[in-house]
Amino acid sequence: MKSLVTGATGFLGSAVMHCLLNAGHDVRLLVRANSDRRNIENLPVDVVIGDLLDHQSLENAVNGCDYLFHVAADYRLWIPDPQTMYDINVHGTKALIIAAANAGLKRIIYTSSVATLGLIPDGTPANEETPSSLKSIHGHYKRSKYIAEQTVMDLMNQHRLPLVVVNPSAPIGPRDIRPTPTGRIVLDTLSNKMPAYVNTGLNVAHVDDIAYGHWLACQHGKIGERYILGGDNMTLLEILDTLDDITGQRKKRINLPINLMLPIAWAMEKIATVTHKEPRATLDSIRMAQKLMYFTSDKAIRELGYQYRPARQALEDAVKWYQDNGYCH
Repeated sequence: MKSLVTGATGFLGSAVMHCLLNAGHDVRLLVRANSDRRNIENLPVDVVIGDLLDHQSLENAVNGCDYLFHVAADYRLWIPDPQTMYDINVHGTKALIIAAANAGLKRIIYTSSVATLGLIPDGTPANEETPSSLKSIHGHYKRSKYIAEQTVMDLMNQHRLPLVVVNPSAPIGPRDIRPTPTGRIVLDTLSNKMPAYVNTGLNVAHVDDIAYGHWLACQHGKIGERYILGGDNMTLLEILDTLDDITGQRKKRINLPINLMLPIAWAMEKIATVTHKEPRATLDSIRMAQKLMYFTSDKAIRELGYQYRPARQALEDAVKWYQDNGYCH
């Protein structure tokens, strides 16, 4: 079987690529000409140069493939020009799904996000049916993923596509070269740049477990369904304490009220408009932190056979990878 993977130079996409190679797939990658290729070096893959904004390249990429794993996305919590994010995450995704429909692929796995799902105010883990709306979602990344998922579902219905949606939570683990916003929590802790925390919570999962969940969704997922691929629900303080335990360096931290963080984030964003460097905290990230972002993977466990290892192991693997690759100074 030949599978096309988008986003394989990135964090989750590279994990999906490794999973498919281990499963014996012939793997083709859609890679931008200027991408950092460290995650795909020396691997038996077919690289096609292209871009989600170059529709002809998408047609070339899907030609001759059986499966599509569309993992690529612009994943940033702050961006100088938000329209770029919508162009890639929404319009690029639409063009790719249409190209896959025209090519007659056997199965399409679209990587959405738990960001598109609703949350339960008391912290009870949300599931695939928890109501959500564009109005209730903060931030351009999350909003773009919400619109993209709706677009994908509409295309699936229009073209009767063999499509399954997966909604990963916060991936942690090796090969997060950029790093992503979740990986930044780990790296900042290792680099002594997390002197404070807010009372929030995340669902943390090993990136390789989420990747294996993609393969399971391809094998066993029901067309038109979506599946949360997550792990353990943890408060931010529990994550930081676990990282301290792993490194053996217990640190004192200040608990900052979220209302106090809003003006700090505002100032950081103003500075970022001048420096063009992503700020450490953004207004959207602080607004998101006002809710416990807890989820359950029960549906994926029940219908796909999905399993996940303890979050501590994901954090241990991330720490080791950052240390081994010279990220900690």
